[in-house]
Amino acid sequence: MNKLKLYRKRIIPAECILLENDEILYQDRETIITRWNTIRPKKTLHHGYSCYFIERGFKVSKFYDHDGHLISWYCDIVDCSFDEAENAYTFTDLLIDVIVYPDGFVRVVDLDELADAARDGLITGEQMQLALRRTDKLLSLIYKDAFPRLQKYIDDCEKKDQEQPE
Repeated sequence: MNKLKLYRKRIIPAECILLENDEILYQDRETIITRWNTIRPKKTLHHGYSCYFIERGFKVSKFYDHDGHLISWYCDIVDCSFDEAENAYTFTDLLIDVIVYPDGFVRVVDLDELADAARDGLITGEQMQLALRRTDKLLSLIYKDAFPRLQKYIDDCEKKDQEQPE
């Protein structure tokens, strides 16, 4: 079977890219965990780990700076499709993001982009509903102090990854 491929599809700006340099550390039917470096160099963001929660419709990422310090946990609300012939997942970013900072502060961002995308016909009503419902579920987990269960997927995989000899 072909190696699993992951694509990131964005609505704003419109692009779909193969995440060819992301390393898949773990996968099962419900989750895919990757290690990656930024695609485009950023001032602070350098690398991280991501866990795609396929059925839940979000991706939780752990962002690190150039010195290996935690910046934040960044959560993308996504829709997912699988192409069996290509053995590829395409994760469409549904625009809303939730950021959880190390001190526990939570920010919801890019709601304006969701509104613009709806106004401009870039997303369907169904996609907008999915984005809002999945954001609500994620925020409910965060506010019920259940977010550490999601973080644990990455933390456990990251610990194993760092124990591996180079």
